[in-house]
Amino acid sequence: MKPTQILRVAVVALPLAACADMSPTQQRALTGTTGGAAGGALIGAIAGNAGMGAAIGAGAGLAGGLLYDYHKRTEASAYQRGVQQGSTQRSGTQ
Repeated sequence: MKPTQILRVAVVALPLAACADMSPTQQRALTGTTGGAAGGALIGAIAGNAGMGAAIGAGAGLAGGLLYDYHKRTEASAYQRGVQQGSTQRSGTQ
């Protein structure tokens, strides 16, 4: 392999490997932040200031990622309550 190919593989593989030990909350926050920064940089480049766009996008993406995480945790909690209620009712009727 050429050095440039090795570098490309490393650039793709390293971030994926770094996410392996992260909690779901951390993964969602990171995904929102990076996605927001990329989108913000793109819009900022069109408007004339990619750095400012990336910073604003990263903040908005982080907030979005954390809100999505809150939603998913609430959803999982409601599911677990339903499972508990179902097993309690089932064992009580037999």
